[in-house]
Amino acid sequence: MTKSQKARIAGIAALLAGVAASGALAQAPTLAFRQLVPEAALLIAQEALNACRKSGFQTSVAVVDRAGILQVLLRDRYAGPHSVRISVNKAWTAASFRTSTQELARATQPGQAMSGLRNQPRVAAIGGGLPIEAGGQLLGGIGVSGAPGGEADEHCARAGIESMRAELELQ
Repeated sequence: MTKSQKARIAGIAALLAGVAASGALAQAPTLAFRQLVPEAALLIAQEALNACRKSGFQTSVAVVDRAGILQVLLRDRYAGPHSVRISVNKAWTAASFRTSTQELARATQPGQAMSGLRNQPRVAAIGGGLPIEAGGQLLGGIGVSGAPGGEADEHCARAGIESMRAELELQ
């Protein structure tokens, strides 16, 4: 090892010691988190789709991971073509904001402090998207589109999550 390499290592060690002493690294430098496996995301989506079918609705259902990346997309045979993009955006919005898109719709009405969010790309401030959470951690989001109204979409999304609730909580 050369003198410059030794000096560099010593400098990094001193920097880390200073950071640790200052309390900047009060927590571990890494963290662990849970994430939905594709099979669980698929089961949640299937149950949401089935709930909509039982009510006579043709919908699209999207499930995203905690980062908002699409894991599963199901589109019933007669669901409108627009429902695909909308369901994905609802799932992304629910995971991104960690709230139901129906609640976000209320919070972003004209005149509200957060009304500007409605103008941001991918934000779907309409009912039908829910965060998927268990054990205090965000696991992902689900979005349903195509039922007659956001409340009906959200009912289907909730049915999908609840179908796996016990398994999600036990992990």
